[in-house]
Amino acid sequence: MNFVVCCKRVPETIARIKIAADGRSIDWQGVQPIISPYDELALECALRLKEKGGGQVVALSVDPDGQETLLRNKALPLGADKAVLVKGGPNFDGYAVARIIAETLKTVPFDVCFFGKQAIDDDGGCVAAMVAEMLGLPRVNTCVGLEIDGRTAKCRRQIEGGEELIDAPLPCIIGVQKGINGVHEARFPGIKGIMAAKSKPFEVRPAPAVEATMEVVKMELPPDRPPGRIVGQGKDAVKELVRILREEAKVL
Repeated sequence: MNFVVCCKRVPETIARIKIAADGRSIDWQGVQPIISPYDELALECALRLKEKGGGQVVALSVDPDGQETLLRNKALPLGADKAVLVKGGPNFDGYAVARIIAETLKTVPFDVCFFGKQAIDDDGGCVAAMVAEMLGLPRVNTCVGLEIDGRTAKCRRQIEGGEELIDAPLPCIIGVQKGINGVHEARFPGIKGIMAAKSKPFEVRPAPAVEATMEVVKMELPPDRPPGRIVGQGKDAVKELVRILREEAKVL
């Protein structure tokens, strides 16, 4: 069984984000890059399926800057058998990235291609669906349970108020939700995995030429929150608080 896991480079979740000098991108100076957390859970799910039934896990990343750190220092030490870095492509253009991934997957054999349900930087949540459409493959998103039975992926998909069961023929595209197969956190790389990663195959290829469909015109941080106000103490403050909520905040 061959598994491909698409891993996106995003800023660390606790990092203080700054806008770059061009006003249209993130300033990565001093910011630790990580695998988008949902993608990391997808990698953990693929590794557990491989450990249970055998096969190979390939970590795939499309990176406009060609940064290798994510795959070399994280995906391979965690247990991926091979890494494929596609260098190039635009930022924050889901359609163009989906085209690049779809073209790349045509040359990377797989039975299941995993994505996180969404990336935490742009929260687009659209790339997996577009890749599936471009390749003509079935797709299950927000997947919280997955078992492989022969040539069928038996999926439990999260929906509002419950879950639905879906059988998808292989090959297929799976978008991973937190808690898939009981996975809430990814493993940490051990010394053995870190040492083994140095000898694992690492392929770098240029991104196929695709036409960008979206341009980032401007990035800006949200405005600072106004300072808090003390309207009084004890029960005597209730009347004033209600007035402020009604007349100034207009939430009552």
